[in-house]
Formats: sequence, structure tokens, C-alpha cells
Amino acid sequence: MALAHQITNQPLLSFPPCLPRTNGSNLRTATTQFLGHSCCLKLRDTARSCVVVCASSSAQAEPKSGGGDGDGGQEPYEEYEVEILKPYGLKFAKGRDGGTYIEAIFPGSSAEQTGKFTVGDKVIATSAVFGEEIWPAAGYGQTMYCIRQRVGPLYMKMQKKFGKWDGVAELSDKEVIRAERNTGNVSTKLREIQMQNYQKKMEQKIQREDDLRMGLKLYKDGKYEEALEKFESVLGSKPEIDEASVASYNVACCYSKLDRIQAGLSALEEAMKAGYEDFKRIRTDPDLANLRNSEEFATLLNKYDESFINENAINAIKSIFGFGKK
Repeated sequence: MALAHQITNQPLLSFPPCLPRTNGSNLRTATTQFLGHSCCLKLRDTARSCVVVCASSSAQAEPKSGGGDGDGGQEPYEEYEVEILKPYGLKFAKGRDGGTYIEAIFPGSSAEQTGKFTVGDKVIATSAVFGEEIWPAAGYGQTMYCIRQRVGPLYMKMQKKFGKWDGVAELSDKEVIRAERNTGNVSTKLREIQMQNYQKKMEQKIQREDDLRMGLKLYKDGKYEEALEKFESVLGSKPEIDEASVASYNVACCYSKLDRIQAGLSALEEAMKAGYEDFKRIRTDPDLANLRNSEEFATLLNKYDESFINENAINAIKSIFGFGKK
């Protein structure tokens, strides 16, 4: 069942029209997650070879709004196109503009092998879930749904940000002092930056709570794909560890309801990695029924359920020494 995170301070996804791929692009192929029938719960606050295709779409020195930077300024930008297969090797984050940005590129991944991606780059468009259509990246939740559910090679149209975006980590005290060392206003600037960082974190927390609340309502109404968009939005905006475990569990419930087994198992594993430990609920939750039918479910759960492992070990020892036999 989907979970509601404790708040202490009080129809299907409508995808936008399809986009064509950039004219003249020559792509070259090279081998390389309130419930229906369940009660509402609250948590206490406390590989295969990859085909890689790259193409550059130059828009050099053409002015365009800075998107996720939040400064509204005009700056030159560059676009490029890439086509990759799972596992992509990319970690995404939600920008202040609601867009989807690259937060990390995993070493040795197909994404890294393209030589195109850089941290901070913004997703402009992706392949539709099925077929050859191209959908604009209208929002983080919808974009992540397309990326996770894509069947076949994933086409991505990207805007290069050269490492500059609003999702980059807040400046540390040392970085602020270093930058302001010669101005004579270090303490003033430091307080200003710290206040900005705090305000930004509070804004993100409020938005995450709103997204989770709306996602639960949509889930209760049986609108699982719309609920997914909200839960994915929570995961994309740097959630706290308990928020991440709840949102990931809810994503798993949604995918189970949609019979998307692999995506559901992946989300369930992310929930357990983030600290979700109610293994009894995972084993009995009606909303995870489709996932439990998978041959991979037991192996995945037993990997994290230490009590199950210890119980098996005790039973094995009992059988060896004949304990419990009459």
C-alpha cells in the first residue's frame, strides 16, 4: 500500500504534442514508483551491451533563457542528441524550473561512453514510452516516467549547461569565504548565502510535501500514472532519507498496479536502500501483489531482510544438531 509521510508543520498523464527530431541529425549506431482498499500508513518523522548513438545539434551563441538556473538571464546554449540503451548510467534531479537535469554520470556506463553528457545538462525531449515519437520534457515527473518505461533505445535531446544549474550543491562556508576574501564583507555575505540556502531547502521541503499529498490522493482515485508523476517529483528534489523511502515505496506500488514489474522491483529496491524496513508489509501488501508474483521478488527482499536471513540460519543449525526433534 502507498504510504503517507508524517507532516509535522501542519485520467492518465497528459503528454504534450510530439516533437520531431532535429532535421539533419545523422544518428550513428555503435555497439557498447492513500490506497485503494488498504489503510493509510504514516511513517514517523524522525547487461547487456549498449548501443550508443550521438549527434550534435548546434545552436551556438543563440540566446535562450537559462531554465533551471533561476536567474532569468539570456545566455548562449548548445543542444545535442543522444540515443542509448538500458542501463543508462544517469542520475537525474529536478530543477527549480521543474525541468529534468543530469545530477550524476556513472563511470563506465553507456552514458559516459557517448562522451556527450555533462553534469547539469537539461533534458529537452525524449522518446515516447513506445514507438518512434518524440515527446518534449514538459515536467520532471512525466520525463522520468518516459525514461524509466521506455521500451527500446532511448532518444534524448539535451541542452548543455556546462555544469551551471540551480540544482548544484549550495556553496559551503569555505567557498563563500574564499570568493569574498578580498571584499571585506565575508561575514555579511556568508550570512546571506546561508539564509538563501535555508530558504531554498524549506521551499523544496514544502513542495515535496505537496507533491506527496497530491500523489496519495491520485493513487486513492486509481490514477496511478498521475500519482507516479508526483512521487517521482518528490524523488527528484533532494528528499530527506525518510521522504525518499516513502516516495520510492509508493512508486513501487504504482508500478505494481500498472503491471510494470521491472520498474516496480527497481523502485522497491530503492525504498529499501533508503531505509524502508517493514519487510512484513512488503511481503503482504496487496498493492505489491504483481511484484510478488515475479521470480525475482524473493531474492530481492531476502537481500535486505536480515531477520529472514537470521531465521534461516537458526533453522539450519537446528536441523544439523537435531534440535526440536522428538
